[in-house]
Amino acid sequence: MFGWFARSRNSPAASPAMPPAVPDDLRVYAIGDIHGRVDLLEDMLAMITADHAAEPVRTEVVFLGDYIDRGPASAAIIERLASPLPDFASWRFLAGNHEDAMSSVLAGNFELMSEWIGYGGLETLESYGISRREMAAGGIILDNALSRIPPHHRAFLAALEHHAVIGDYVFVHAGIRPGVVLARQDRRDLLSIRQPFLDDDRDHGFVVVHGHSISDTVETRHNRIGIDTGAYRSGRLTALVLEGASRRLLQTGTGTG
Repeated sequence: MFGWFARSRNSPAASPAMPPAVPDDLRVYAIGDIHGRVDLLEDMLAMITADHAAEPVRTEVVFLGDYIDRGPASAAIIERLASPLPDFASWRFLAGNHEDAMSSVLAGNFELMSEWIGYGGLETLESYGISRREMAAGGIILDNALSRIPPHHRAFLAALEHHAVIGDYVFVHAGIRPGVVLARQDRRDLLSIRQPFLDDDRDHGFVVVHGHSISDTVETRHNRIGIDTGAYRSGRLTALVLEGASRRLLQTGTGTG
C-alpha cells in the first residue's frame, strides 16, 4: 500500500534509495481530523492504548488539527485533549484552520464569525451552550457568551503547534508551499493549503503527513500522506503508525489496516 521515496538521511540527492523512517527506538501515531466526534476520539485512544500495550515502545502521538466544528462535541474534545492523557506517550497537538478561526473569534475578530459559523463554528459554539441568538447579536452579548469557553480550553488553543518534524517526516495540518523551505513557510499555507501542494510531485526532502483534504481512503504518494478520511461524516478516524521504516494504519470502525 505504501511506497517510499528515494533519499539519504544526509542528502536528498544521494543514493542508494532509502525508505523514509522515524528513529529506530520510536513509534509515532499521527491522527487525522476529528471534527467534533468525541466518540471516535475515545475509540482511537483506546486503540492506541491497546496497540502500545501489545508491544510497548517509546511513543509519540501527533494530532494534525481540526478537533472542532461540524460534529456535535467540540467542547468535549477540547476538554479531553486538554486533560491529562496516558503517560505511556508524549502528546503533540497541531493547529488546524478551524482552531485558527476559533482563536481569531475569541480574540475579538467578530468579522470572521459568519464565515466560521458557515463551515462548522455553529456546532462548536452550541457545544459550549452558546445560542444562535447570542451568536447573531455580536458586541457585548456575544463577548459575554464567549466567556463560557473555559480558560484552559483557550490555553490549549493558544499552545497549538504549526508543524512537527520527526525523522524523515513533517507533520502539518494542511500541507506546505512547494519549493519553500520549512523555516520560511507561511502559517496560512500550513493551516489551509490545498493546491498546488496536493498535486505537486517533487521531492520535498521529507514526507509530509497531513489532514485537511478529505479522501475516502488514505492518500499515499512518495512525498505526502493524507489521512483525513472525513471522520465527522464517515465514522472513520485514521491514525498513521510509523515505526522505523514501516507504516500501518489504525482506523475506527475497521480495526487495523
